[in-house]
Amino acid sequence: RGGFRRDDRPSYRRDDRGERPRGPRRDDDRGRRPYGQGGGRGRDDRRDDRGGYRGRREGGDTGYRREERPRDRNQDREPIRRLPIPEDVTGQELDKDVRQELMSLPKTLADDVARNLVMVAKLLDEDAEQAYGYARVALRLASRVAAVREAAGFAAYGVGKYAEALAEFRAARRMTGASHLWPVMADCERGLGRPEKALAMAGEPEVQKLDKAGQVEMRLVAAGARRDMGQAEAAVVTLQSPELASNSVQPWTARLRYAYADALLAVDREEEAREWFARALEADQGGMTDASDRLAQLDGVEFLDALDPEADLEDAPEPEEGNGEVPTEAVEAGREDRGDRESGDGSRDRDQGAEEER
Repeated sequence: RGGFRRDDRPSYRRDDRGERPRGPRRDDDRGRRPYGQGGGRGRDDRRDDRGGYRGRREGGDTGYRREERPRDRNQDREPIRRLPIPEDVTGQELDKDVRQELMSLPKTLADDVARNLVMVAKLLDEDAEQAYGYARVALRLASRVAAVREAAGFAAYGVGKYAEALAEFRAARRMTGASHLWPVMADCERGLGRPEKALAMAGEPEVQKLDKAGQVEMRLVAAGARRDMGQAEAAVVTLQSPELASNSVQPWTARLRYAYADALLAVDREEEAREWFARALEADQGGMTDASDRLAQLDGVEFLDALDPEADLEDAPEPEEGNGEVPTEAVEAGREDRGDRESGDGSRDRDQGAEEER
């Protein structure tokens, strides 16, 4: 697809796993990129396959407000630190609606911003820190463009800067009046340690403005907030919905089933959890979850890291007699015996040669 699409939103899930983040990033159980880019079926073209919710911008004022300006005026005076961009990145990889937003800028500036946004889209899954750097460049160049503020929000979100991400999402939402960012804004509240706020947002009228995928996403965030608050049973109930019960496979189906399985496991309903992990795997055609690994773990299968050579060395037992290894003493004895035979054979050959000469 054309990339950087409003309907190409990723999953903002942290609730697929349920627990609080284990590191600086919250993408352990959510999708990573707000938009795809590029033509072909690359990683960035699989948003729908991964079940990310596909909210659409709903129009509204694309103007600029004073409170949305960067707050650090000294930073505005600093030279922009450019990052390298491959020559084959033109900016045309962006979707038409984003390019249309950039038309409010002078052409040279619009092209510059577009190329940086393409780099954000290309890198957010693979190198979130680099993506964040390109997003900051785009933000310095065009902070009045809603698409730039949104991209900056997702880049900050990808590196665990939730306060910054929330500020950018709010700015983009003020500019457009759109609701599609509501679930990820709620998830930022979770990242900031405010699950109660995230849960309150799940009950706001804004949720009714979301499309079906957005409402499913909001349900996932709400369930995660319940688990953050120690309400594991309530998280299970939160995920129970017509979308979960449906046998049809939608872009969000695998993630929703996975989240439900994980929530069941958290309340020690292992048999049911196994069933739902299996159902998640059936729907997971794009490999968006690790449902197969979770099933294997429930079955007692242990995995070794093939890329860690020391793991095998540390766990491998010492060689013992009778297990295929030849003891050192036997090796030495064999060498001595072989040497004796060779010495004896050589003496007989020499004796036979002497007899023939005589």
